[in-house]
Amino acid sequence: MIFVPKTAPPAKIAQHLIYGARVLLVDGTYDMAVELTLQVAKEFGWYNRSTGYNPYMTEGKKTAALEICEQLGWQAPDRIFVPVGDGCIIGGIHKGLKDLMALGWIDHMPKIMGIQAAGSSALVDAWERGLQGWEMTPQPAETIADSISAGLPRDRNKALAAVRETAGSYLRVSDQEILNAIPVVARNTGVFSEPAAATAYAGLVKAVEQGLVASDERIVVLLTGSGLKDIRSAMQTVSTPPIVAPNLEAVKAVMSQQA
Repeated sequence: MIFVPKTAPPAKIAQHLIYGARVLLVDGTYDMAVELTLQVAKEFGWYNRSTGYNPYMTEGKKTAALEICEQLGWQAPDRIFVPVGDGCIIGGIHKGLKDLMALGWIDHMPKIMGIQAAGSSALVDAWERGLQGWEMTPQPAETIADSISAGLPRDRNKALAAVRETAGSYLRVSDQEILNAIPVVARNTGVFSEPAAATAYAGLVKAVEQGLVASDERIVVLLTGSGLKDIRSAMQTVSTPPIVAPNLEAVKAVMSQQA
């Protein structure tokens, strides 16, 4: 049984349905959907694998850190930029890096940079104010990056620790900065990212603008989701292609207009 906000992108809902899941569209926010999963799991004795609630999620997400360091020849990067909503991924990345440090497979701890959408930046606020996770209260959350929209992040303790214990930073970026990042990432890396994923790159751009990174640093930007999951948002970043008649003259006419 899958619970998602009714506002979730259709492509994400379609994926669940195609694989045979029973999907319920919750008439409310992401946080309301999460709360409902907790109630339902308790009422019916179901296993709850919700992000930020199930501890196995951290163990799964940490493998991304292992893969990053393996692909870099066990030379850990200086910084890792991570898009953050509930905090599960950033907490997992931190756990993986700590494991590698304990094993002696990497010789330094990368600074973890948590990037949130400005319309859903509870962790940025907490980090700036020096709050602990248990001191955080629910906030309104509204952003085009639906995958990281969380008014009260469920994995907030791990998410704050990931940045504080690695001397990293939390940054917020606007929805427009996120949208701007989508085509830039695609055209320079070949990766088509959904808004939540592009948030990490937008954060790198902001960090450079604020002088938070040096030109000689080795940096990894974590892209967490395909742009095919949210075509509607992606189309906001490009022009609508013209419709042409099926003849050469029509093509020439369009080309002359664009010249």
